[in-house]
Amino acid sequence: MKPKDSPIKNLEWLAKLMDSQFSIPGTKIRFGLDAIIGLIPGGGDFASFIVSAIMLSTLSKRGASGYLLARMTTNIVVDALVGSIPILGDIFDVAFKANERNLKLMREHYNEGKHKGSAGKIIIPLIIVLAIIMALIVWLSYKLISWIIGLF
Repeated sequence: MKPKDSPIKNLEWLAKLMDSQFSIPGTKIRFGLDAIIGLIPGGGDFASFIVSAIMLSTLSKRGASGYLLARMTTNIVVDALVGSIPILGDIFDVAFKANERNLKLMREHYNEGKHKGSAGKIIIPLIIVLAIIMALIVWLSYKLISWIIGLF
């Protein structure tokens, strides 16, 4: 695939708009619409999530590997979850820049041939981590309930 035919070309402007279109004068801090619309309670982070999902869908239709899509999805989910925390999430959006991270992954995939293969390399460890987190939550809930019952 020639670079000019690459799906990256069509998505570069969107990643820049969402993550680094603007700067704070006198600093090297750049931010985009993701941080701005994230200030809107409830809907802002959802709108950012939709834009990222559109980028992911475009790549999926253009033959991106399962591994690339899984890595990009992980960036999008982390951005959406942490970004939904009031104030802290907006600061995180300025620093994390999920769309630019995904753009870098896209360039490496299409221009350098990296990130090929199945999503299993991402999904299986992620499932294990989530299972451990769930087990910790259940254990902590049990301990908390036991402690509360012990008070009475």
